[in-house]
Amino acid sequence: MSGSDAAGRLVRPFALTGGRTRPSRADFTLITTVTAVDPPPERAPRPQPEQARILRRCVRPVAVAELAAVLDLPVSVIVIMLCDLLEAGLITAHPPHPVSPRTPNLDLLQKVRDGLGRL
Repeated sequence: MSGSDAAGRLVRPFALTGGRTRPSRADFTLITTVTAVDPPPERAPRPQPEQARILRRCVRPVAVAELAAVLDLPVSVIVIMLCDLLEAGLITAHPPHPVSPRTPNLDLLQKVRDGLGRL
């Protein structure tokens, strides 16, 4: 971490994950949205400071990629910490909705082509 880090963070990313380099589950993609559970479970472990930062950002649904950008941490580190939070019952994860292939609306495409031709 550089000395110009806005948060003044002195902890290396690998220390935040306990040296782990792989997530314990495959629930998270860049566009998976996560939300903090409110109220948190009674028996949930106390979150670490970086996990608490994640939980504060997850009051409303937020994408994994956005969390990584806002917290200025690598996506891989965020995903490992999210796995810990999910297993502790402190967040919920919502995978992206699959896009179903459908036939294009040929009438609409024709109108768009005609409109572009008039420009």
